[in-house]
Amino acid sequence: MRKKGLQIAILPLYSLHLACIVVDLSCLSVAGFTQLCYCLKLKPKPMAAISPCLVPLVLFARIAGLLVAALVLSWALIFKSSFIPFPAHSSFSSQEDLIFAVLHPLLMVIGFILISGEAILIHRWLPGSRNLKKSVHLGLQGVALGSGVFGIWTKFHGKDGVVANFYSLHSWMGLVCVCLFGAQWVVGFLSFWHRGEVRMTRAKMLPWHIFLGLYTYGLAVATAETGLLEKLTFLQTRRNVPKHCPESIIVNSLGLGLVLLCGVVIFTAVSPKHHALQLQTKLMYSPHNRCLSS
Repeated sequence: MRKKGLQIAILPLYSLHLACIVVDLSCLSVAGFTQLCYCLKLKPKPMAAISPCLVPLVLFARIAGLLVAALVLSWALIFKSSFIPFPAHSSFSSQEDLIFAVLHPLLMVIGFILISGEAILIHRWLPGSRNLKKSVHLGLQGVALGSGVFGIWTKFHGKDGVVANFYSLHSWMGLVCVCLFGAQWVVGFLSFWHRGEVRMTRAKMLPWHIFLGLYTYGLAVATAETGLLEKLTFLQTRRNVPKHCPESIIVNSLGLGLVLLCGVVIFTAVSPKHHALQLQTKLMYSPHNRCLSS
């Protein structure tokens, strides 16, 4: 019953993550095909919305995301007993608290970190208009924000209440991260989607929006790392979990996978697009530019 409840609770988020990966790989396949046709002169021009030079980075991000999702699911479903906050008994409250305790890492990793990473990469690979990209980006970030809020609520849902769970660096960083993420989502909606803002205001807000978005994403990964360290330390000291057991290996591998995913997502987000580099090169070596420089 517990395992079935966990699978039903996490199935929508995991399905959404897999759907993003399938659409992502489909678009990357189209990008590679159009680039090959362009090189063979079978088509006049490849799809401008997908930069072929970013295909390896996005594929690497997909592999890292699948690795992280598989590790956190394995940890939560195989080692469920490690998430029991108090000695188990047969009452309904212990089963409910176990479900909420296991949902916390699943929601924060798959729902918050992985889906927000997908939202960051939307502008790098999704073909279509800018409004389509902004709509998908806003929607995925909204799902990530909802997952983060619900993931924090699962920790405050237990018997001990809010104060008992709000004591560690991990909990402080988590609340700051979710609050900053929510403020970033609201400001992004008002600045880039609301038609009342002028174009100049959006242009001034864009660098700050990108910086705060990447900073919040990095902060979320750092918060997850502190949570993994805190949980593993608790298991090794209170539950006598061996240092070289399969659970310790899974948790450490999950931490390394999150670091790898964070680096790839941020590097892909800040990498210049292929057509932008071509345009900059043409402007730099154009005859008109030489006349101006001379």
